Amino acid sequence: MARSTEPTETVWEGQYLVAKKRGRWEFVARPRSIRAAVILAFDGDKVILVEQYREPMSRPCIELPAGLIGDEDGAQDEDDAAAATRELEEETGYRAGRMEFMGEFYSSPGMMSESFSLFRAQDLERVGDGGGVEGEDITVHRVSLADLPAFTDRMRARGMGIDVRVMALLMSGWNLPR
Repeated sequence: MARSTEPTETVWEGQYLVAKKRGRWEFVARPRSIRAAVILAFDGDKVILVEQYREPMSRPCIELPAGLIGDEDGAQDEDDAAAATRELEEETGYRAGRMEFMGEFYSSPGMMSESFSLFRAQDLERVGDGGGVEGEDITVHRVSLADLPAFTDRMRARGMGIDVRVMALLMSGWNLPR
């Protein structure tokens, strides 16, 4: 395993991202140990997906519900499962009776050091409309597993981006509700 012995240089730092350079390699990280939680949630045989405009893509994207952990001032030690529960309710209006940790994953390891904790939300209860916090303008989709391939095709035909985690859902055993 080849590891760089070069020092890491911070090129630029914002509130939520840090651009770094190590030798000739450039990558992005999160400041202050901010992490992410991604939630796999089923309501019966329907998976809960969200649609949200994403500025880097200049278009909406279909995604699993997700959010940052420890991004609020004073919440650096926020529990991953508690953050996943909070984000699911904010974005979708569903409250999970319990969150099952499914592992830590990296979404783009050649470009960023960020990982995400994947949770399966169980025992869902609808407690609100969702939509996210101010300015997020999230649309909630309940999609049957049988219709998921056709749904993603329709959304892609409408010009939406599809998060890679939806592809993983389409191709894996994770799509079986418990």
